[in-house]
Amino acid sequence: MDVSPMFPLGTVLLPGERLPLQIFEERYIAMLLECLGSDDERGFGVVLITRGHEAGGGDERSDVGTMARILSCTTLPGNRFGVISEGFERVRITRWLDDDPFPQAEVERWPDEVTADRDDTILAMVLDRGDEAQDLYRQLARKLGVEEPPFPDNDDLSDDPTERSFQLAARMPLGQTDRQRALCAPGPDGRLAVIASALDDVIAAARFRLL
Repeated sequence: MDVSPMFPLGTVLLPGERLPLQIFEERYIAMLLECLGSDDERGFGVVLITRGHEAGGGDERSDVGTMARILSCTTLPGNRFGVISEGFERVRITRWLDDDPFPQAEVERWPDEVTADRDDTILAMVLDRGDEAQDLYRQLARKLGVEEPPFPDNDDLSDDPTERSFQLAARMPLGQTDRQRALCAPGPDGRLAVIASALDDVIAAARFRLL
């Protein structure tokens, strides 16, 4: 069992996704300095705050998160640091430790379940619903007279089912609860099913706004 520094946030970090951070709280500055001074490339864990706030502590946290490695760190005015990190591995939190001097937890790796068959139908469904959501968002932008939101190009999706499912979860317009559900899915097909269901809600909401 590994002990890892942890960074509870109001957003979900997915494996393969980049996360810019501005660090200013003393406890997270201490965490950052320890990570930068360590030879361990695991970095720190990111978990979703389920209740409470990012600053000050006293929050409730998810028991599934993502390990993040630090790609760059810049010193900013006012004793702040700008950090670019990247998620690379899903973990389960088995036990939270004291938050002194910063949040820490015992974590274990949680790789996707290996399945013998992969259902291409659910992948096609996600891509189709993603295209429909994009079209509706463009219509909404024109209706509201605002600039159309940028949309990712899915032509560069990975051939690896796990990586591809996390890419789609990161690119689709999902709320934090659905992103967490995608993170917690046991494998790629289950993750795609979560994304497809979430997109149904996104599409229904966009159609309602267009009435």
